[in-house]
Amino acid sequence: MSQAQPIADMRPEPSKMYRWIVLIFVSLAMFGNYYFYDALEPLAKLLQEQLHFTDQNIGLLNSFYSIAPIATVLIGGILIDRIGTRKGMLLFGVVCLIGSLITAFGTKFPMMATGRLVFGMGAESLIVGITTAVAKWFKGKELSFALGINLMIARGGTWLAQNSPSWAKGAYDNWQTPWLIGVGFVTLCVIGPIAYWILEVRAERTSSLGQAGESDKIVLGDIKAFNLSYWYIVGLCVVFYSAIFPFETFAVKYFVDAKGTSLQLGGFMLSVLTIFTIIGTPIIGLFSDKVGRRATIMLLGTLLLIPVFLMMAYTNITLYVPMAMLGFAFTLVPAIIWPSVAYLVPQRTLGTALGLMTMIQNMGMAGMNWVLGKSNDVAGASATNPAGYLPMLKILTALGFIGFVLAFLLRQRETGPHGHGLETITASSHA
Repeated sequence: MSQAQPIADMRPEPSKMYRWIVLIFVSLAMFGNYYFYDALEPLAKLLQEQLHFTDQNIGLLNSFYSIAPIATVLIGGILIDRIGTRKGMLLFGVVCLIGSLITAFGTKFPMMATGRLVFGMGAESLIVGITTAVAKWFKGKELSFALGINLMIARGGTWLAQNSPSWAKGAYDNWQTPWLIGVGFVTLCVIGPIAYWILEVRAERTSSLGQAGESDKIVLGDIKAFNLSYWYIVGLCVVFYSAIFPFETFAVKYFVDAKGTSLQLGGFMLSVLTIFTIIGTPIIGLFSDKVGRRATIMLLGTLLLIPVFLMMAYTNITLYVPMAMLGFAFTLVPAIIWPSVAYLVPQRTLGTALGLMTMIQNMGMAGMNWVLGKSNDVAGASATNPAGYLPMLKILTALGFIGFVLAFLLRQRETGPHGHGLETITASSHA
């Protein structure tokens, strides 16, 4: 006796316009998420002056954020699978809001650090939920493009936060006001999931929806299947992100102290990097799909990283040059590195591979935020001692060299007999 076949859902799919409205609301939640994370960068100088935070304190504020995803990838994806995408996104959005409020009203370092930890727990889980939701609505359609638009909108939050000393200049008379503006943007982390819930429930009554996307979660038994190319990618991811994001933590403060910029110009200089990623990431993603050469592109990106911090340390060249180079490097590598994992591991282990890479990446970022803050304090980095920032720049240059070696080894392996197609597979050949 044959098993009963499931009855096909004959209802129409939601319209293309409806799908894009859904994408806009979940992307606004990401916008608020990214804004509050990056609100610290232009605020670092004020926290030092008004609350007497050390650079180590400032670095640890982002370290605590990065500690959160170490647990998140173990439980966040599983929780979304259990309670569903809608409930999960709303829950994590509320946690983001609570964390931002604790941060904004924490006049002492331990309370502010606790707020960043709570915010990180909500924010990283919210990203998992949003990625799952986008996959549900766009799988088999314009998924890569939709995820690219989602990230572009999210990074708009980063750009706005970095430029907040210009458009919200009066807010920077007091350390708390910029945080409170950030809390206002974090309300989008709650509004977006509520709107998503309403739109999805409405669509379920009249339309046929896809299945939720697969969440990133670690299954320990899968790890033994990972090959050497995957581990090179993981190492490159850790090194690259540990150079970029911890540098961003101190960049505005460094520009003001060592390069003599205003707070407004310092924030704008940092946002040059963000503009490159907003514009360039989808372009590089499409380019790699067309020509392959993924390992070569990542090698070029890491090569660009090395001179950036040396130029800042030892020349007086305008900051536009190293920041543009850093922006181009950060466009080349992240656009390629995450999609590349799908070529290196079996499909059934992809969730584990991405979850493990995210966890190790955040370990690196947490450690490096603390290391750079500590090195600045030990070297007495300040406006009166700009040379105190040299150890930080040397550490970042060293990370660039390590990244280059890993990217070189990855390309060497992928162009040899043990390659997985990173250099050769294109969208047309993979179709």
